[in-house]
Amino acid sequence: MTKSNDRPNGVAQLRWRAEEIAQEQGAPSPKDLNTLSLAEALRLVHELRVHQIELKMQNDELCRAQAELNATRERYFDLYNLAPVGYFIVSHEGRILETNLTGGILLGVSRAALVKQPITRFIFKEDQDVYYLHRRELLATGKAHTCELRMVKSDGTAFWVRLTATTQDPSTGSGHGTGGAPVTRVVLSDISEQKQLAAQLKRSNQRPRVGPKAGKGGRRAIRK
Repeated sequence: MTKSNDRPNGVAQLRWRAEEIAQEQGAPSPKDLNTLSLAEALRLVHELRVHQIELKMQNDELCRAQAELNATRERYFDLYNLAPVGYFIVSHEGRILETNLTGGILLGVSRAALVKQPITRFIFKEDQDVYYLHRRELLATGKAHTCELRMVKSDGTAFWVRLTATTQDPSTGSGHGTGGAPVTRVVLSDISEQKQLAAQLKRSNQRPRVGPKAGKGGRRAIRK
């Protein structure tokens, strides 16, 4: 077995390393073994059995921890990717680094195609200033900031969103290859229906109301 390409992985690698250390320490000579008393030999056998049971318990605990980690990852996948809102990680330069499934659906673009795209590409032209002021306020204060603006799907359809953004401290390690530069977490909520209902209510309130005609003296005319 070579030390470069033939090294096993995982538990097998741990066993391989243990054997290597044992060889470096040197095996006991037959003379040393012959000098052991029966009591000492039994004690060594007992210690080996205890150690073996201890290792098995540790291995079982690691297996349980791994199973819990896998379950947590699955829950995270459901909460993040299947959330009713779009989640985006945006670089300091304003480019999309990551998004969930809902984010891709909102913009009508696959998640892979969104990576490295400037988020301003999907903001309605007349609302670019709204986003610019929003981002300037966010970077200046470092506090979560919310605004409402229109975005554009890949097919040109415009829709209203509530955009909430927060900055992430670069010291936490974004893990997106930004070289320590801060990134922005953006949450998009589709509020198109709310905007439509508000517009309909506004139009309804602006319509002139026609009341019943009044008779002489301001009293309502009574038919005989």
